[in-house]
Amino acid sequence: MKPAILVIDMLNDFVTGKLKCERAQPIIPNIKKLLEAARKEGIPIFYLNDAHSPEDYELGHWGEHAMEGSEGAKVIPELSPQKGDFVLGKRVYSGFFETPLDSLLRAKKVDAVVITGLHTHMCCRHTAADAFFRGYKVVVPDDCLDAFTEKDHLAGLEYFKAVYGARLTTADQLCKEWAKK
Repeated sequence: MKPAILVIDMLNDFVTGKLKCERAQPIIPNIKKLLEAARKEGIPIFYLNDAHSPEDYELGHWGEHAMEGSEGAKVIPELSPQKGDFVLGKRVYSGFFETPLDSLLRAKKVDAVVITGLHTHMCCRHTAADAFFRGYKVVVPDDCLDAFTEKDHLAGLEYFKAVYGARLTTADQLCKEWAKK
């Protein structure tokens, strides 16, 4: 397996701002640990970030958030992208839709995506769907993503497993596996 880490919407507006998710704080150290291990092992990291324009139709449902170029659309300081990481803006839930993500993953010979971030049942789920449709294995460290509610988080995890055949794991388990190689 040749994985890449996808960090989805770990942005100021989702963690501390306009669409704050109270459940985001506990996943931050787990994602950070996973990113450190990935960098050590040369595993590519992709940040997939909402970067909205005023005309985006999603704003009609969620209100203005993560506007392109704003503080709210920046990755939280604890998980700041590092040199060599990829940072891609997205305007809908999926990190694949009208972004270069697929071509970048293929150029890196990636065959599995590790889904992290917010929200399990929305942006993470839609990104996982598009990964699955393109033939990538889906790996989900369940302590590295969350949603507004426990119900939404658990429903998202169950959907990953049932519909995409996702492998559910933890940050610690992935770090141990990568260290053995």
